[in-house]
Amino acid sequence: MGGDFGKTLNKAKGNFGENIAADYLAAKGYSIIKRNFVFGRFGEIDLVAKDGDVLVFVEVKLRTNQTYGDPLESIDFRKQQNLRKTAEGYYYVNKISDMECRFDVVTVDIRNGMENPVISHLVNAI
Repeated sequence: MGGDFGKTLNKAKGNFGENIAADYLAAKGYSIIKRNFVFGRFGEIDLVAKDGDVLVFVEVKLRTNQTYGDPLESIDFRKQQNLRKTAEGYYYVNKISDMECRFDVVTVDIRNGMENPVISHLVNAI
């Protein structure tokens, strides 16, 4: 039971971070078009958005403490490759062939409380 509870808690925290990131991006004029896109075994893209004519694949990192270090450090080469392959899957599934894309990272830091998250948005981060 402990493992299931941990997974449920992590998913809830992930959803919380994604909600904050989606609201933040929407306030900046982005259109959120998909959440939690999964393609095969490569992983998941947290948010797919449009910024004007550009398709934006967004990795969201929530931090509640510094146990795992800086959130950007967790996006290693392997993670970047999986994000690219998953993005290719998004193009394939949606029959997109002529749209520019980029990869952004949004970090949400709630170490000082959930009421005042610190949000950082790195455009074209990967």
